[in-house]
Amino acid sequence: MSIFDTFFFNIFQYYKTKKSKKAIKIATFYVSFIQCSLLLLLGVFFAGFFRQMHVNTMSSSKAWTLFVLLSIIVFFKNWMQYSGKKRNLLNAKMLKKRKQTYNIWILWLLPIVVLGLTYILFQAT
Repeated sequence: MSIFDTFFFNIFQYYKTKKSKKAIKIATFYVSFIQCSLLLLLGVFFAGFFRQMHVNTMSSSKAWTLFVLLSIIVFFKNWMQYSGKKRNLLNAKMLKKRKQTYNIWILWLLPIVVLGLTYILFQAT
């Protein structure tokens, strides 16, 4: 079980009591958003690294197109993963294990921090 699964179930458990019908959608969006922001951070890091090394790999428009395509793939993968049988299996595993809970504010602040780091790296390159 990955850290994203743990984040998913923490968000899911929090919103299950408040917004029971939309809890899965919110948790899936959160995991997809954090994965896409990490993907963007890696892309900006490697773009700056390759620019410093004077390696001409691809244009920025192609890189943004690649990011959008990968983001769509991430959203689709998470939608498939967290809406079917695998979610039920992971839920059973989470109930057996000792619950590791995170503060909801920290969880929602995490993608914002990653996007802030991305902005700082983007400005530095």
